[in-house]
Amino acid sequence: MALLKFLFGASPTDWIRFVYFFVGIIVFVGIAEKTRSSLGWSPEVTRKLVHILTGILVFFTPFLFASGKPLVWMAVIFAVVNYLGVRTGRLKGMHDTQRRSYGTVYYPLAFLFLVITCWNRHKAILLLSMLILAVSDAAAAVVGENLKHPHEYRLGKDKKSFEGSSVMFATSFFLVFSLLPLIGYLDGHTVSPMTAAWIGLITAVVATTLEALSSGGSDNLSAPLGAAFVLSFMLRHSVQENLQLTIGLCLAFLVAVFSCRARFLTASGSVGTFLLATLVFGIGGWTWAVPILTFFLLSSLLSKIGKTRKVQLDAVFEKSSRRDIGQVLANGGLAGLTVVLYNYFPSPVWYFLYLGALAAVNSDTWATEIGVFSRTLPRSIKNFKKVSPGTSGGITPLGTFSALLGSFVIVLSGWLVAGPGFRLSILQPLFWIIAAGGFSASLVDSLLGATVQAQFRCPLCGKTTEKQSHCQSRETKHVSGFRGWNNDWVNGICSFSGIIFVWVGIRLLIR
Repeated sequence: MALLKFLFGASPTDWIRFVYFFVGIIVFVGIAEKTRSSLGWSPEVTRKLVHILTGILVFFTPFLFASGKPLVWMAVIFAVVNYLGVRTGRLKGMHDTQRRSYGTVYYPLAFLFLVITCWNRHKAILLLSMLILAVSDAAAAVVGENLKHPHEYRLGKDKKSFEGSSVMFATSFFLVFSLLPLIGYLDGHTVSPMTAAWIGLITAVVATTLEALSSGGSDNLSAPLGAAFVLSFMLRHSVQENLQLTIGLCLAFLVAVFSCRARFLTASGSVGTFLLATLVFGIGGWTWAVPILTFFLLSSLLSKIGKTRKVQLDAVFEKSSRRDIGQVLANGGLAGLTVVLYNYFPSPVWYFLYLGALAAVNSDTWATEIGVFSRTLPRSIKNFKKVSPGTSGGITPLGTFSALLGSFVIVLSGWLVAGPGFRLSILQPLFWIIAAGGFSASLVDSLLGATVQAQFRCPLCGKTTEKQSHCQSRETKHVSGFRGWNNDWVNGICSFSGIIFVWVGIRLLIR
């Protein structure tokens, strides 16, 4: 009985309105599908109409429903139905777009997450985030797809246009600026037009950037959740903290531009770094910013040293010295997540885990960038047999020492800027636990590289490589590891291992 109440505990009126909403959307989709097939419209037209109508309907839900539970079930049902529609090719008016897309699945998933997290205390955030998804994202797509000669760019797999991104930014800003002063009372906020413009500007920048990076319809998830985070932060924090977020965004932009111009990062990597740096600089301040800047700047400089030697290994490594969005997320994504968790659940432990994640990826990076200069052949960490330079899982004394030094440098940078509230001292065991955790995680990276990371062999030159194409773009043959497990996955697990090792060490230290 308690479980049923938890899952379905809403008033009869709410469930009746749930039925009306559900049937109404189904009828509209059916009418749109019939009209599309009769008039020969493009599936994109009906998809956009359903996209916008659903978002507008969602806007009125807090005024109609007392409980969010019927909306949770509505989101779950539509996520399942849409997923089956994509997989089976049915409901072409909803799914048959110009590219393979799970956007119609991400849409209800975004709504599901926002209802669960925002319904009780943050209804205004829920409404504005879903409107940005329904109106701004759809407007950007309509403009980008209907211009004869759009100025296109590509950060991910999908093409975007500067005109579409401009519309995304303008409409997102307008929605927040115009509606937040009117509906802020739902969450107990009185928002002036000037404050609404400030919040709208930052929200629009983040939502537009996430939309630009997206592919396969993932912006239906990333854009509203990113907008919701910015709205939540700026509505809950003081003017001084919001100013820090704004300054952090500006500094992140400068770092991203410099990194792209210096060829440390690709275009997608620069945009990903902008988002990550905004998060770290804007929320954590210099205490959190210095360690990740230490990792980024020193590792980027190391990647540029000894180009002649490293060019010989370009045929082996999957990625070049210029980091793309995948590498940025693999190396810094979990560190960024700890900053978000620290924002909602303040505790010094998050800072220690943050240092553990960065120490791990810095340790691994230094082992690779410096280890390639070893005069002795590397040995596989799996069986300690000699392997060719650049082989995944190969270790050398120079690389191992560099890994230890790389972990130490990150923790040292964190100690130098940590305030008294973090209780991190070089004379205390905690400092060395984090350093040891980062170094141990780099060994996990090497082990995964030798066992599960996909390896391929070129049919022309016979060389083993991480690349799926080699000489003359010839497709390589998969010979070991798991297909799809590339270096980004291994680096992500390395970062996660650093967090786990530090957490275990802290638990043992507390005992």
